[in-house]
Amino acid sequence: MTEYGRGYGSEPWHPEDPLYGDQGSSRGQEQQPQWDGQQAHRYPQQADPYAQQQYNGGWDGSQGGQLSYDPYDPYGQQPPADPYGGGGSDHYAAPEAYPPPQHPHPPQQAQQPPQGMRQQQQYQPPPHPQQGEPYYDEGTGAADDWRAGPQPHEPEPREPEPEHAFFADRGADDDRDDADPREERRGGRERRGKKTKKNKRRSGRACLVVTLFFAGAVGTVGYFGYDFIVSHFGSAPDYEGDGTGDVQVDIPDNSTILQMGLALKRAGVIKSADAFSEAAVDSKKDKVLQPGTYSLRKHMSAASAIELMLNPKSRNGLTIREGLRSADVYKLIDKKLHLKTGTTKDVAKADAKSLGLPSWANDSAKTKDPLEGFLYPSTYSVGEKAKPAAVLKQMVTRANQVYAKYDLEGNAQKLHLDSPMQLLTVASLTQAEGKYKHDFVKVARVVYNRLKPNNTETYGLLDFDSTVNYARSKSTLDTGSVDDLRHFNDPYNTYKFKGLPPGPIGNPGEEALRSAIKPAKGNWYYFVSINPEKTLFAETNEQHERNRRIYVKEQEKNK
Repeated sequence: MTEYGRGYGSEPWHPEDPLYGDQGSSRGQEQQPQWDGQQAHRYPQQADPYAQQQYNGGWDGSQGGQLSYDPYDPYGQQPPADPYGGGGSDHYAAPEAYPPPQHPHPPQQAQQPPQGMRQQQQYQPPPHPQQGEPYYDEGTGAADDWRAGPQPHEPEPREPEPEHAFFADRGADDDRDDADPREERRGGRERRGKKTKKNKRRSGRACLVVTLFFAGAVGTVGYFGYDFIVSHFGSAPDYEGDGTGDVQVDIPDNSTILQMGLALKRAGVIKSADAFSEAAVDSKKDKVLQPGTYSLRKHMSAASAIELMLNPKSRNGLTIREGLRSADVYKLIDKKLHLKTGTTKDVAKADAKSLGLPSWANDSAKTKDPLEGFLYPSTYSVGEKAKPAAVLKQMVTRANQVYAKYDLEGNAQKLHLDSPMQLLTVASLTQAEGKYKHDFVKVARVVYNRLKPNNTETYGLLDFDSTVNYARSKSTLDTGSVDDLRHFNDPYNTYKFKGLPPGPIGNPGEEALRSAIKPAKGNWYYFVSINPEKTLFAETNEQHERNRRIYVKEQEKNK
């Protein structure tokens, strides 16, 4: 038979049958159609081969010189191949060009039908396999039939590119953009069907691989995540309790909380610096802790160490109060270090130039002590084995830091002073004369007003008892009469010499320093403190005498 498009199978073959014109089984390996010369010229010109079927013979195969074909006899004459299932590129060759294939043969891919026929292909339901029909393997796309061999004019099928093992498990119904076009031609109907058992097994393996992969990933992330949290956010190692024994720890100046913790750890006080930092921050005492020398215990918890460090009894420090003279500071250092009295004074005199004084500190050769004003009031770490020179250097270094902060050189020029040393001297006078810090700004203004050479109250003399006491190395209110003081010949005697003394008369604190830089505005030349809450200031001597009488009465009440 030469009916174009007719495949073999068990379907009825009659024009009145509703399945007439079906393409036949698309599941088997497509066969090459057998052509005659008449069909070769007629069928390519048809727009719809299903609308106008042409026959060269009847059911008995007597016409057209063709053998009869029984559709119900699968072992009879070979049926014509399905042109839509793929054929050779030579559609007009004679039947002799297609010799019988050798059996067995390797599976072949279906070839592309003629372009005109491919456009007219319509979807038909797949026929059910009948007895005797060749078996079609959906996994390989090949029919197990000796008649499905390659044709002489058929090009060698191209081997598909290897596919990654992970993606090889996708089923035949995977609707991919990169699907093999030969699979398309073999029939999309099978891809829309159910998966075979083989594809199901492959999909199952793929799911298992993906599941194991994600399970391993989650486990790995969980392990390292836990390790990260413990190492970064877990509690730092720490001892428990108040510790035992006794140990002295020196913490250098300008140490941070972490550096303090490291020093304590090296001394065996705490177990870790992180525990110390955490305890300090949690207790909000990280801003209170100061460097110094501390007497602590070993194997203490971080919290216990902090509490003991804040206890004044544990700190081996030396406190220098504001306004204290250098001679008194030397005595305190000797006592702290268990040295002979006068040892530190001799060291200060011998090593003054090597302690780090600023260049403007030696602008007056008449100063009694070159370190006066530079032993800044504060608390310093002084261990039992400390040296006097090291302690003095700590104080000078601290003074330089504070004085640089307040720019003594620049502010001295703004106040029309000769040098930063004079500004420091004004601060020391303010500290010594003012009894209470809230009066410092007015006391500093009195100093500046008396320094004016054209004032008619003191005529450029300061007339301060504090300077006389410094010159005499005393601290008393009974300095003598004014006439006697006028004859006391000492450069620090402001009753006799106009202007400022040669240098500071003590070590002023920060409040006195700020007041000297920014004094209050006023025309005061005199003042007297009645009580801690009240200080009377006067512009003239008459006003000052009235204030003095008030002061005397107040003193009599307190006796």
